[in-house]
Amino acid sequence: MSEPIQLDLFDEQDAQTVLNGMYYEQSSGKFVSYVLGRRHFEVTPGRCLGDKEWKERIMRERAI
Repeated sequence: MSEPIQLDLFDEQDAQTVLNGMYYEQSSGKFVSYVLGRRHFEVTPGRCLGDKEWKERIMRERAI
């Protein structure tokens, strides 16, 4: 049998080049979702389904 392939799921280099998840775009004032580095959808803070603490944390930590 062949040896199993081990993937590095926390590779710092790849995480910096490809956006995944929800971010807050300061220029438009909207939450923006990225999938594999491509813009998926955007939503205003008022229509975003997260609670207030989550929205504030994303605005602070994941602003682009």
